[in-house]
Formats: sequence, structure tokens, C-alpha cells
Amino acid sequence: MDETIDGISESAARAASDLRVVFGRLRRRLREIRDSNELTPSQASVLSRLSKEGPASASALAAAERVRPQSVAATLAALEERGLVQRRPDPEDGRRQLVSLTGAARELVEGDRQAREEWLARALQDRCTDEERRTVIAAMALLERLTGP
Repeated sequence: MDETIDGISESAARAASDLRVVFGRLRRRLREIRDSNELTPSQASVLSRLSKEGPASASALAAAERVRPQSVAATLAALEERGLVQRRPDPEDGRRQLVSLTGAARELVEGDRQAREEWLARALQDRCTDEERRTVIAAMALLERLTGP
């Protein structure tokens, strides 16, 4: 039988371990490509979130990033100093400010995304056969189920 102590099969435990290791390596490699712009991981994360979700208050960013408001304030200050974010009054609550990306930040985020995607596409092209790439696509559909409800 393919069973471990906690009722998790050996194959599930092995798949989980292998996925964690491989995705960790892939994440580090993709981060190396992005790091050419000298952003900290927290700065890159905030820019990415604003790019995907649109303007947000500092408190909403802190909650979404699961960090203290003081940490987001420092991150935003550094991004603002570099001209990557701007603050505007919230039209629904004038006491709050909304943070949004500047044009320079949009270009940076899109350039980073494109560089990472091109690297990955090139690696798949150069290191995998067409059949292996189809296997990766099929595996991604299975992995997508792990992130769903």
C-alpha cells in the first residue's frame, strides 16, 4: 500500500516535496532576473500587487502583504522616492490616500514580467521537447486545481 503515517500516500508526500523544491528553485531563478532593477522583494511585491489590483490604501496593502503598516510605509516611501508610486486622496474618503503606480513603475513591472516570461519560454524551448512542454502544460492544469476553492 502507498500510505504514510498521517494517511498521506507516499506518492503525494513525494510530489509535495518535489514541487516545493522545484518551485523554490524556479522562484529564485526568476527573482535573479528581476533583481537587476535593484528592488527589494517587498518593493517588488507591492508594485506587483498594485499592478494587478490597482490603487490601494497603505493599510489595505499592509493587510494584503501580511506585514505591519510601518513596514509598508517604509516600502512605499522608498518606492515614492524612486518615482514608482504616487499618492492621491481617496475619492470615497478624503482622509485616506490611495497609492498607485506611476508610468515608470508600469514600464518596470511590465519589463520585469516580460523578461521573466521570455527567460522561461527560452528555457522550455531549449531544454524540453515539444512532448515535454505539452506535459508541463497538462501538469499546470492539475496544479491549478491545488490553488482553487
